[in-house]
Amino acid sequence: MTDAESVVIVDELKTSNGDFTIGRLTLNKPKALNALDLAMAEIMLKALQQWQTRSDVVAVVIDAAGDKAFCAGGDIVSMYKSMVEAQGQIPSFLETFFETEYTLDYTIHNYSKPIVVWGSGIVMGGGMGLLCGASHRVVTETSRLAMPEITIGLYPDVGGSYFLPRLPGKSGLFLGLTGGQMNGADARFVGLADALVASSEKETLIQKLSNYSWDEIESNRLNDSVTSILESLKAPDSAPSSNVEPNMALINDLCAAGNVTDVVNSILGADMSQDKWLSRAQSTLAKGSPITMHLVYEQCKRGADMTLADCFRMEANMSCRCGESGEFQEGVRALLIDKDMSPKWKYESVEDVPQDVVEHFFTSPWPEDKHPLSGL
Repeated sequence: MTDAESVVIVDELKTSNGDFTIGRLTLNKPKALNALDLAMAEIMLKALQQWQTRSDVVAVVIDAAGDKAFCAGGDIVSMYKSMVEAQGQIPSFLETFFETEYTLDYTIHNYSKPIVVWGSGIVMGGGMGLLCGASHRVVTETSRLAMPEITIGLYPDVGGSYFLPRLPGKSGLFLGLTGGQMNGADARFVGLADALVASSEKETLIQKLSNYSWDEIESNRLNDSVTSILESLKAPDSAPSSNVEPNMALINDLCAAGNVTDVVNSILGADMSQDKWLSRAQSTLAKGSPITMHLVYEQCKRGADMTLADCFRMEANMSCRCGESGEFQEGVRALLIDKDMSPKWKYESVEDVPQDVVEHFFTSPWPEDKHPLSGL
């Protein structure tokens, strides 16, 4: 157990019969919207690895301090500082950060015990990486989920190459290109959440997990037990309506072309003035990085046929290349450092980005036997 001042509170809750343990990880930087930094990822990974080997641990809960956000993304200000210092080279800090974060995400995806992620409030970027791999993904009426990396010249990493192309129709490509925000109903519809419950039910969940009569250690029985507990929680008094579901036919149509230029221009050229959600998505794409547009299209195309481990290895390559390219650095500068909201992207439009520039992002900075994620 760690103290309440830690960036992640690691707790162990004994079940009422005293025989079993519920592991609990609470992201604890509410003022920073629980943005995931390297220390947080290291603490979480170490705790999960330890609990994995213990027969008394029957389930894990990952939640966050404060009501505003589960996790608003990775700590990109630290990344920015390392990119400024590295001056066009791949910062070693970025290598370490992405290796740790992606190993954590991969561990969650492949965990042998149930992991419940309480995805209430803002869940974006790195927060999506923590949520998407969990066996039990919970959203509430306050959830706002997105992969908005197009605004900072990065791309939807943390496993986005795996989960985006596996969403219904072309919704993953659309959400990746536009940074479109999903509510709890959207998350359920596209398959990124398993339960939509009232945000007031978190302590009830913890209580029910602690009081449950755990008697079977087989993972499938444990999963079924957690599912039944989630089903017993109250639904929100007023559940949100999905924005994605009623627009699926349009989304599929807009993203039907076989190349990124036509897809982007199709979205930008559509009349979305009658729909606030679509209009906002369109506006985000219009201001986004043309390089990112290509990266999103390519990662969805390639990731559709790749294993999860290969997707994370590809993303480690891409993210480190983003660290040296300058585009990511410029995007963070404009959004969070100078806050002028006027990034000077390297290319004016999606048409202007040379194919060899795009291909470079998919080349590995390391020899095959030295890849930081070769062990996944």
